Amino acid sequence: MDSLTQIVLGAAVGEAVLGKKVGNKAMLYGAIAGTIPDFDVFASYFTDTVSALAIHRGFTHSIVFSVLFAPLFGWIVSRYETYKNFKNWSWLFFWAFVTHPILDAHTTWGTQLFWPLDLRLAFKSIFVIDPLYTLPFLVFLILAMRQKRTSEKRRFYNKMGLIVSTSYLALTLVLKWISYTKFESALATQNIAYSDMDTRPSPLNTILWSANVQTEDAYLLGNYSFFDSQPITFESYPKHHELLGNLVEDESVKRMITITEGWYTINKKDDTLFFNDLRFGLLSLTPKSDNFVFKYRLDVDASGKVVFTEEPKNNREGKKLLTELWQRLKGN
Repeated sequence: MDSLTQIVLGAAVGEAVLGKKVGNKAMLYGAIAGTIPDFDVFASYFTDTVSALAIHRGFTHSIVFSVLFAPLFGWIVSRYETYKNFKNWSWLFFWAFVTHPILDAHTTWGTQLFWPLDLRLAFKSIFVIDPLYTLPFLVFLILAMRQKRTSEKRRFYNKMGLIVSTSYLALTLVLKWISYTKFESALATQNIAYSDMDTRPSPLNTILWSANVQTEDAYLLGNYSFFDSQPITFESYPKHHELLGNLVEDESVKRMITITEGWYTINKKDDTLFFNDLRFGLLSLTPKSDNFVFKYRLDVDASGKVVFTEEPKNNREGKKLLTELWQRLKGN
């Protein structure tokens, strides 16, 4: 999830663990702990694109990280804070660390919660920024923050923030299941044979859902809004995996295919190959658009290795997509 959401979650968890004893400092340290797992994004400054993608939401988003580093941070804080209880500080950091990847596991990218096992949990039920999750949570946190440390209202507001946000997260799983059945029904009605289907919410909401459907030679992309009155339609995008040729044996290409779990297409433009990650959809709802959110140019360096370079995005594309999504969300 976005940094603000993780700060709010971390602060609320910190308050739940230690707020009665240290007041707003529990929220402060919880908020700090809630952002620490995302420091893995700095890997992009020290390694190649594919390695950075593999590292993201890996070790720092695992139970192992929480267990190993919570006592370390707990010890550091207990050395200089007036409240010296090492065990309680460690518990604060542990719960702030571990709830971060649990929440991230509900997004499309997912997390390697059980690292070092090669298993990425991705329930794909909530977008990385969802105001309906974050804003009520933030309001309750601010209300709690304004109360005295020992106040019953303080604990009530914080508890309500955790209950409301968790309930909404559970609701997203229900909405995902309902939308999934809608896509299944549409495919059956249209007599479309497929081997796999992947669904996710569109940006900033859980009303409009998207589906990637795998067929033998192509992927079908479709959208469904709970306000729709017309049947679901699908657009076909050829896989063109054969365009990779011998490059499919390159280690970076193999890793990228693993990272995308096979949800990718290849297209060629002016003798340059592009690798499109289908998991995050398109930057446009225009039919047959090949403007994918994550698109990588493939180059071969002097040593013969494939180098992935992410294609840049501009603000105009993002604004245009939000406008299109708002119109589509209201129904077809």
